[in-house]
Amino acid sequence: MIAYVDTSVVLRVILGSSGALANWIDIEEYKSSVLLRVECLRSLERMRLAEHKPADEIAIRRKAVDDLMLAADLFDVTSDVLLRAGAPFIAPLKTLDAIHLATALECRKESRHLAFATHDKQLARAARAVGFLVLGAPTATETSAQ
Repeated sequence: MIAYVDTSVVLRVILGSSGALANWIDIEEYKSSVLLRVECLRSLERMRLAEHKPADEIAIRRKAVDDLMLAADLFDVTSDVLLRAGAPFIAPLKTLDAIHLATALECRKESRHLAFATHDKQLARAARAVGFLVLGAPTATETSAQ
């Protein structure tokens, strides 16, 4: 499987969090924005400073981020991506989420069967609306059934 992965998915996997993407092992090729590395490292830095996580634990997680970045196909934030990110989507998206979705739309031009992996419900809703198979976030009907 080829999937565009957002930061919420990568962080849960790297941190070994509950609710990590069940399909993670099925993804053979990772695609994302260059934003992914910055977002992951900023999150780790917040954990170090605000949550007082040990430096050696953060170093291990940083190495995991670096290893994943080497394995991933990262796309630049181009002016076309930013233009699309600023256009309307079906769901209200935060800026970086809109950039991720716009980047995934660019990636899909090269990989027609690209899935979109996120744990963010609004981003998942917007991704489904533009035709992505979404991994990691429940659909509205799954959420209401719980």
